[in-house]
Amino acid sequence: MKYLDEFRDPSFAKTLSEKIHSKTTQPWTIMEICGGQTHAIVKSGLENLLPSSLSIVHGPGCPVCVTPLEMIEKAILLAQKPDVIFTSFGDMLRVPGSTSDLLTVKANGGDVRIVYSPLDAVVIAEKNPDKEVIFFAVGFETTAPANAMAVWQAYKKNIKNFSILCSHVLVPPAMEALLSSSSNRVQGFLAAGHVCTVMGYEEYIPLAKKYRVPIVVTGFEPIDILHGTLMLITQLEEGRYELENQYSRMVKKEGNVTAQEMIFTVFEISRRTWRGIGEIPKSGYTLKKEFARYDVENKFDLGTVIVLESPLCIAGNILRGLNKPFECSAFGKQCTPEHPLGAPMVSSEGACAAYYNYKRQDVSTI
Repeated sequence: MKYLDEFRDPSFAKTLSEKIHSKTTQPWTIMEICGGQTHAIVKSGLENLLPSSLSIVHGPGCPVCVTPLEMIEKAILLAQKPDVIFTSFGDMLRVPGSTSDLLTVKANGGDVRIVYSPLDAVVIAEKNPDKEVIFFAVGFETTAPANAMAVWQAYKKNIKNFSILCSHVLVPPAMEALLSSSSNRVQGFLAAGHVCTVMGYEEYIPLAKKYRVPIVVTGFEPIDILHGTLMLITQLEEGRYELENQYSRMVKKEGNVTAQEMIFTVFEISRRTWRGIGEIPKSGYTLKKEFARYDVENKFDLGTVIVLESPLCIAGNILRGLNKPFECSAFGKQCTPEHPLGAPMVSSEGACAAYYNYKRQDVSTI
């Protein structure tokens, strides 16, 4: 396919690999900040094309994975209510809470529905005025415009039985939290191309300067990732710490201004808790005061939510780039896609799922 095959060209991949090898003169650790890139790296075997001294670690770039367990528990409690239709993207249904998940709630009779757009949930609310229709609004900046539009549509149509369980998080504050940690070992970032398509890349420029780390906005195909890696290594070897845009065919400095206007019409920036990382200031979105009636937590008293993490799961370390999935003692044993202990094993962008699906045989002998 034109414009796709060229970004999967084996001969070009070999050329980029050779250039990376020739540029790399010392050990480096870089992080890709997007779960889609994680899957592309593992599925395509890109690590096998890189120097052994170059380590790629996987960051908190999976929105499902970083959704705190408390929020999963709230979703399960809400979905069990008889007067609720709970809607969500499909990858949230199998994320384990303390003792259950949304798919189990559905199997036990809860009205849990998979939708492909938050606007579908608004339509469901219009058709079911006797039910409270809740959409699980999870994601990075990428999904925020559509979720904001759903709230805006409900507001304009004066739909009173629609609300969202909001767990939106933002990438740059998470990167800063990682960089400021005493355990940080990341020396350069491949930034998420889809997030930057929406928001632009100006926020990353001061991060690169402050922490002296190069950041390269990168796409999702094998050639994109190898090219972005070459750009990072070139900067590191030359002692430069800049923002560069590998994904220029999609990303502009200012981003998608129309999408941003929709976001900031409905949302305001707030602190958020990240699974495996903790609370990060100014790292998420919350509904503005004029749209607060669409926040489900203002409609239902959920009380104190008690959560219990599996003692075997090291998802937090994986999300911070401190461990690889196969370094977890439960990987592929107590924790599988059929019986997951943590979100990274079931999410379509989770690092554990990527390793289980594409690299299990490679790591079984390690």
